[in-house]
Amino acid sequence: MEKKRKSTTKRKSIDVAKGLRAELVRLMSASDAYAPMDDILRDWPPALRGVTLPGLPYSAWQLLEHVRIAQWDILEFSRNPDHVSPNFPDGYWPQTQAPPSKSAWGKSVAQIRGDLRQMCELVNDPSVDLLAPIPHASPATLLREAMLIAKHNSYHLGQLVLLRRLLGAKPLSKAVGPYTAPVIRLRWQRHPPR
Repeated sequence: MEKKRKSTTKRKSIDVAKGLRAELVRLMSASDAYAPMDDILRDWPPALRGVTLPGLPYSAWQLLEHVRIAQWDILEFSRNPDHVSPNFPDGYWPQTQAPPSKSAWGKSVAQIRGDLRQMCELVNDPSVDLLAPIPHASPATLLREAMLIAKHNSYHLGQLVLLRRLLGAKPLSKAVGPYTAPVIRLRWQRHPPR
């Protein structure tokens, strides 16, 4: 009887760990309560990628690059003991307001996707203890870093949704909320974006 209980407890522990890993991956990559990254970034007009509006400090390009740089840093911090993080805060933002080339936007999106996939693979690796301190970064844990990516990305993707609306770009699906571009266009007649 004693042996059976230990076996059941171990199996439950494995199931909980597997479930936690699945939830973390879903938290980082799914879109249960917000628009998916691909929907937010799809068909973003190239002419609007570097536009800032009065009262808003960042362009879409700056937000996109900030997400890329921060996510890359968190991934490398989590797995590479020799990684050196950029200087804070300047190293986490691009030097330019607009993409420096026609291909820069697509490259940034591709790296965000690739780094996110790698972080999900790391989280799903059963040999990695999500709660153990990262050896080269104690007391940080992989659980904390995965949650940080999820929170940070969702925060800035929300900013991109708002910026997309304010710029009058093609609307996202109705599931994201009402489209307000006509109101903004009236305001632009008095204060056009630079």
